[in-house]
Amino acid sequence: MDKNEKNLKSYNANIWKSYIYKFLRSAHFFGGVLIPFFTLWGGITFAQVMILQAVFTFSMFVFEIPTGTIADRFGRKTSLALAGIISGVGALIYGSFPSFWIFVIGEVLFAIGATLVSGADQALLYDSLKQIKKEKESKRIFGRFDSTGLMAIAIAAPIGSLIAKSLGLQYAMILTAVPLLIATGIALTFKEPKILTNKQAKNKSYIKILKKGLKYFKEHKALKILAFEYIFITMLTFFLVWVYQVVLQSINVDLKWFGFVHAAMVVVEIIILNNFLRLEKFLGGKKRYLVISSLLCGFGFLSLAIFQNIYLVLASILLIAGFGLTRKPLFHNYMNKFIESETRATVLSSISMVYSFTIAIGNILLGYLVDWNLNYSLGIIGLLIIFFVIISQIKEEHLLD
Repeated sequence: MDKNEKNLKSYNANIWKSYIYKFLRSAHFFGGVLIPFFTLWGGITFAQVMILQAVFTFSMFVFEIPTGTIADRFGRKTSLALAGIISGVGALIYGSFPSFWIFVIGEVLFAIGATLVSGADQALLYDSLKQIKKEKESKRIFGRFDSTGLMAIAIAAPIGSLIAKSLGLQYAMILTAVPLLIATGIALTFKEPKILTNKQAKNKSYIKILKKGLKYFKEHKALKILAFEYIFITMLTFFLVWVYQVVLQSINVDLKWFGFVHAAMVVVEIIILNNFLRLEKFLGGKKRYLVISSLLCGFGFLSLAIFQNIYLVLASILLIAGFGLTRKPLFHNYMNKFIESETRATVLSSISMVYSFTIAIGNILLGYLVDWNLNYSLGIIGLLIIFFVIISQIKEEHLLD
């Protein structure tokens, strides 16, 4: 076998190794029992849980650019390997002792691990496809890549519930280190694709990115309208991830079922993600889909606030998960149509920064609201979603495919 054939074989291997890496990175056993882990084992309040999520979001913001330079300078495989080690250590520290400040350290390590992966995994995958001249298949490959991550969540969450029920809540966190550390070994076997580095993209400051992105918004009304709805309604629906376990606790659902509910949420997400076109056609257009799906989320939160029936609660959770947690890729698709290629990375980064700031502040407010009164909090979220739907200025011509 000559050198070229050997390289082609290695780049082909990168594809299936990327799937394995994605699966292992996403196999979080703690996902289905996160709130009981914090409140029952950790002994902290829901408000403190939300403060921890704000710490994570802020840490992501702080480390996004510095960790990006690691991938540029030392290679994507190095960045992905470091992500596995740091996240694995984060899981071990997180499950070591029930203390708010230990959890803060864990959140910072998880954030560093997430930023080391951010973009590096997809960049390595795409550049591997380019090396074997299969970049035209990227849409199909990336679809499988994302689905692999969702599949891992759906499998790991029920296992984590059973681990928590039989061994203890902390072990769902501690044992998550196992697939993360195995992912490190997989990362080290990647063949680093040869790429041309864009030096101009390096070392941009946070302020420059934000300023340039916001300036672009001022000049593009359609993008501004899309970004506004994306940031606020997506943020509100994402709160489901944190409150659904509190709701299950409030109606005395056994801990062993939490992970199965989490898995069901992911399955519904996968179904909706793969049926956007059919749903838009069925409902009579893209705007109608956005309006109806958003209203369903709003009424879903109101239903959670009012009813205690287990079947209505589960139906509402799955409804919000399906239509609310799938908004991100849909809006990214629409927003990208209004962004020029040379400014795409900057504008998307600025949207991400505003979203991160908004969700960090929103998480803290939600935490105190839930500690005050769960049902009122759910009702407020539902009413806010309906309010943003009413004032929405999105038109059909903004929703380009």
